Amino acid sequence: MASTYVNDLRLEEIGTGEASGTWGTKTNVNLELIGEAFSYGSEAIANASTHTITIADGESDQARSLYLKCTGGGQACTVTLAPNTVSKVWLIENATSATLTLSQGTGANVAVAAGEVKMIATDGLGSGAVVYDLLTDVNLAGTTALATLKLGGTTVTSTAAELNILDGVTSTAAELNILDGVTATAAELNYNDTGAAVGTVVASKTVTADANKDVASLRNLTLTGELDAATLDISGNADIDGTLEADVLTVDGVAAKVAGLETIYVPATAMYPNTTSGCADIAQVELSNGPELKCLDFDPSSDENAQFTVCFPKSWNEGTITFQAFWTVTGTDTGTVAWGLSGVSIADDASVNTAFGTNVVATAKAFSGTSNDMTVSAASSAVTVASAAVDTQTYFQIMRDVSADSQAGDARLLGIKLFFTTDAKNDA
Repeated sequence: MASTYVNDLRLEEIGTGEASGTWGTKTNVNLELIGEAFSYGSEAIANASTHTITIADGESDQARSLYLKCTGGGQACTVTLAPNTVSKVWLIENATSATLTLSQGTGANVAVAAGEVKMIATDGLGSGAVVYDLLTDVNLAGTTALATLKLGGTTVTSTAAELNILDGVTSTAAELNILDGVTATAAELNYNDTGAAVGTVVASKTVTADANKDVASLRNLTLTGELDAATLDISGNADIDGTLEADVLTVDGVAAKVAGLETIYVPATAMYPNTTSGCADIAQVELSNGPELKCLDFDPSSDENAQFTVCFPKSWNEGTITFQAFWTVTGTDTGTVAWGLSGVSIADDASVNTAFGTNVVATAKAFSGTSNDMTVSAASSAVTVASAAVDTQTYFQIMRDVSADSQAGDARLLGIKLFFTTDAKNDA
């Protein structure tokens, strides 16, 4: 019977009646090959995506070595360990520049990254053969000496003394590397020892928020930057040196007054008819019930005018204003009334004999048809006050624009509301 090589080291198994006179030589070769299976060898990996390492039958072959250094390569490569009937242990060193994936059949493979060594085993079960990573979940008893430590592919650069500070800490390698070169003393590190107090400030200790991100009992917090908070509840006094910005500010549950849109109401009694094309003088009209009217009557046949003055506060932004007219009609005509307004600011030592700015007419509004009904016109568009400035007296001219309305009766002006904008907290 002819010799076979079906064992895991591919040694020659001499058949019955074979190798007459050469048994000694063949046995010596087998013994040498067994010794080779405990040796150091190398394999040049092709610069290709696949490569096959085949243990030769019955002759010396470095692929049989226990420790096999893989060199060459140049790209990620799947290395097939053949034949697929060999069950064997290897220590594989990947000395190439790319990952080598060790395979024997369709079963699991083992990847060895460039520069790493892994102990593997093949099960030799043919086409479905598996490669095992033998040092997975290794339990090392005693002392283990390491020149370099990697965790999850990241090299730990901390010293042993620095790592011993973290005895019991479950940090990642990257987190541990934060301690590389730390010179803190034990007393300084003990600032983190809060006696398991979480969410409560402990004197001279690091503050740790609780599971709800809350911290209690913090006193005298000094901030040099910006404080961003969804809500801020201050139970004591607040001393703020600088600017406080808030979308809405309340005091005792009531909204605090801030710079912005303001109003001034000017009654008809504070107005006077123009000398030329003026409305009627102020009249007091008795009604059958309640209030009496103090009004200026504007004729329907021609444009008539009245004037008044306002001194805006220094907090006025000197921008445009708008107005809203309050008026009535003694009668039942439902025609519309249109009011216009223009203004000019006169500063100290400036001539009052100055033209008004552009007249702006608000949208005409129809009267209800019920005699003496209060009627409030819609707010006008922006009115530009000529020479607008603080510390001035501003003259306004209110007029009825009969070309823009259809009311057949006198329009009785009761007053107007001015809307203006402030940009300072007060007039200081």
